[in-house]
Amino acid sequence: MYINGEWIQSSRKFAVFNPANGQQIGEAVDGQRADASAAIDAATRALPAWSALTAYERSAMLYRAYQLMRERSGTLAELMTREQGKPLKAALNEVRYAADFLLWFAEEAKRVYGEIIPSARSDQRFLVQKSPVGVVAAITPWNYPISMLTRKLAPALAAGCTVVLKPAEATPLCAMAVFEILHDAGLPAGAANLVTTSDPAPIGDEFCTNPRVRKITFTGSTAVGRKIARDAAPQLKRVSMELGGHAPFIVFDDADPVHAAKGVSLVKFLNTGQACISPNRIFVQRAIVEPFMTTLNERIAAMRAGDGMDPGSSIGPLISQQALDKVDRQVRDAISRGATLHSGGKRLLEEGLDRGFFYAPTLLGDVSPDMLIYREETFGPVAPVIPFDAEDDVLAMANDTHYGLASYVYTQNLSRAMRTFEGLQFGIVGINDINPTSAAAPFGGMKESGLGREGAREGIEEYLETKLGGFSI
Repeated sequence: MYINGEWIQSSRKFAVFNPANGQQIGEAVDGQRADASAAIDAATRALPAWSALTAYERSAMLYRAYQLMRERSGTLAELMTREQGKPLKAALNEVRYAADFLLWFAEEAKRVYGEIIPSARSDQRFLVQKSPVGVVAAITPWNYPISMLTRKLAPALAAGCTVVLKPAEATPLCAMAVFEILHDAGLPAGAANLVTTSDPAPIGDEFCTNPRVRKITFTGSTAVGRKIARDAAPQLKRVSMELGGHAPFIVFDDADPVHAAKGVSLVKFLNTGQACISPNRIFVQRAIVEPFMTTLNERIAAMRAGDGMDPGSSIGPLISQQALDKVDRQVRDAISRGATLHSGGKRLLEEGLDRGFFYAPTLLGDVSPDMLIYREETFGPVAPVIPFDAEDDVLAMANDTHYGLASYVYTQNLSRAMRTFEGLQFGIVGINDINPTSAAAPFGGMKESGLGREGAREGIEEYLETKLGGFSI
């Protein structure tokens, strides 16, 4: 763990494994609730001095962290592939994306503006100033184990907050590597603290109940997000959350079905489908279902599962046996209820893949609303295709979910593109675009997919309070 500028050792440790082959690749300190409290103590002590630094001083440290992350990108990507499983090329892309957040918020630190408001009284002036919310507790997931850290750390630190971060228990080594960068960038003791653990519940409870924590930022499941929101409510802590998704991908018959199928194949199987913005329901207008399915099936057949360190691998493992079982359960349920299996549909066991958690890239046709996969987030390499007839029908089907994070539309009709953009109840809509994300763009969802936004100028606002001064002159 990293607390108050020092690496904390302990005899309590837990092992970290490679999901591609089951081999142990390292270990991390198994932090307890008392460690989280000590980290909060350190962050509280560091807050006055860190927030008193000029925006330019905080910016310079974040910019140095950006430079170090870019310099170490190859080493970080290899670590991520061994610990999380994604192919090395995808891991390298994530490291660069993570560095972008450090760079973006290094600049946004200098753009935290106030304002002067005219008063009706001649002897009065109103001054509005933005100030840091205070100590921030951050909880990050395993599927993007570096970029999800910088997406929270960078704006919090830029705003003048201090941070205690708990990474996912499956990927603590990536988090440790990020904190080595922050240390080497000259971050003062206590400004950012890391608590690793194999049991997140006590740490999360300390975050929610410790009154010195003024904000919690969380990325993970909707169920856990609800619990955190409930537990943080008695102290009225600020919370921001990026939760589950159930993204629709709509392909209208004026779109090129081959081009759309290629787009689906790229975003659906990214990170083995383990992304909150991964398409989970693929709606294709009936007139072009056949060419769309043919192309998608061909693309899936060309995918090769394997260890992410192998340059020929395009599909990595799922993160755990539990994740694999969930994916297979949804596929079995869909087939039993009438879905057509076009490819995949099984765990991969040949050529040593049995040592990891590999599931075959899967294509299902004729998926219907009574199937689990139509309602539940899959988080795996399964593409379920649902035919539709009319625009109004598909909008209603797409919005028929408690989630509201990402959605996608393929059409060449400008009017239809605008109608669907405005009609979809999702925080992110990609129009002929499978990657509608950037450090400069707001990321977040509606409904049960979250609260608040990350990235963009909205990202730093999540860590700021508005303070009004009324001056009588």
